Amino acid sequence: MSDRLADQFFDAAIGLLQRVRDEEGTAIEAAGTLLADTVAAGGRLFAFGAGHSSLAAQDVVYRAGGLALMNLLAVPGVVGVDVMPATLGSALERVDGLAAAVLDSSPLRAGDALVIVSLSGRNALPVEMAMNARALGVRVIGVTSVAYATETKSRHSSGTFLKDHCDLVLDSKIAVGDAELTLDSVPAPFAPASTVVTTALLQAVMATAAGALADRGIEPPLLRSGNVDGGHEWNGRVLEQYRDRIFYRS
Repeated sequence: MSDRLADQFFDAAIGLLQRVRDEEGTAIEAAGTLLADTVAAGGRLFAFGAGHSSLAAQDVVYRAGGLALMNLLAVPGVVGVDVMPATLGSALERVDGLAAAVLDSSPLRAGDALVIVSLSGRNALPVEMAMNARALGVRVIGVTSVAYATETKSRHSSGTFLKDHCDLVLDSKIAVGDAELTLDSVPAPFAPASTVVTTALLQAVMATAAGALADRGIEPPLLRSGNVDGGHEWNGRVLEQYRDRIFYRS
């Protein structure tokens, strides 16, 4: 039984990845180009996610093979499940006004780009993060499951979702509930795939951005693994060259 369930999960994840590749290609290209435009114009890059959506945001920050300019926009208490109790993070996502307080104290400014990851896109925090960031002149890329906007109700007072306040939207195609498998003997659906798909989506965007910069004759500010010879020296050069646009060092 366990082997067959494992195969079913892999099949489900692969199917979702194929859908995203086939149906979101244009949006991925546009998102990568937006990030490349931002880098070329001297802007800074940020990523935000709450709860498990933060995993995909963290995966593109200070990452071997990734863009050194991607910074994590962290909201205390919602970055991961390390907050105690873990349920507090979910509650904070629904607090009106929290996004404005975070942005007011962040380095984000007009001309920057912000990637916001929220599977449901229905809570106050990601909705207000997108609304307020765009009001500052920041370009916003939303990574979400568009299905939630038609199958659930917004928890924000405006009745809107993250997807309604973005310059570009990447649809992860994840079904409402984020569980790919069911079994007669198990009372709840299980095996979420949103992290697999969303992380792949964002890495596809990063790859596109790097290629777009190279096409313009601009060396992409990429990091190398510190576990390969010369990696630390390479990264030291990149981090120094772009020190005024990198905020995870201070």
